[in-house]
Amino acid sequence: MVIEDDAGIGSSLERTLEGQGYEVSWSTSAAEGMSAVRPTTALVVLDLGLPDRDGLDVCRMLNAEAARPQVLILTARGEEADVVLGLDAGADDYLVKPFRLAELLARVRACTRRADGERDRFVVGDLVVDLDTRAVTIDDVPVELRPKEFDLLVALARNAGRVVRRERLLEEVWDEHWFGSTKTLDIHIWALRRKLDAPGGRSRISTVRGVGYRMDLP
Repeated sequence: MVIEDDAGIGSSLERTLEGQGYEVSWSTSAAEGMSAVRPTTALVVLDLGLPDRDGLDVCRMLNAEAARPQVLILTARGEEADVVLGLDAGADDYLVKPFRLAELLARVRACTRRADGERDRFVVGDLVVDLDTRAVTIDDVPVELRPKEFDLLVALARNAGRVVRRERLLEEVWDEHWFGSTKTLDIHIWALRRKLDAPGGRSRISTVRGVGYRMDLP
């Protein structure tokens, strides 16, 4: 969720984050944004200078929610006292405008990883991925995966039903500075399919040519 009243910044954030594979909603006011936040919302990118309410109040309200999302404050208020106020209001991170896009994306990735860390498992049909024990089962039958295969499965299961770009998978599973062959990703996907798919059955992981991979919903 992006809550930002500046049309240029808001639309740019929406396009950029969607291009990274995130499902994004953009609101231009505190009231609209708060009503659009759902229990499944992992992260709120929050401007403080909103037209109808101070963003710090929104941050406190989000912090009081039972299904609390991560909050990344994105604001022009850059004084040390402002940062302290934002973090004390419950923000998980604080970034001052103008910002570098690469830094914003890195902070978004960190926040969403923390949000996923609060969940102990992903369930996609009969497939269960347990993050605490790093165990995978299909219809209660254990599936043995290598470490990178498990990390790759988590990245796909976290975004089940949505395409995850090849570049993002390489960044998340290997390293953002990975310079090896992208064939490494293809080989791991092939191995993962062999272990997850029933003989003769439809593959759980679809290839979207020229873009990336998608874990299909049942």
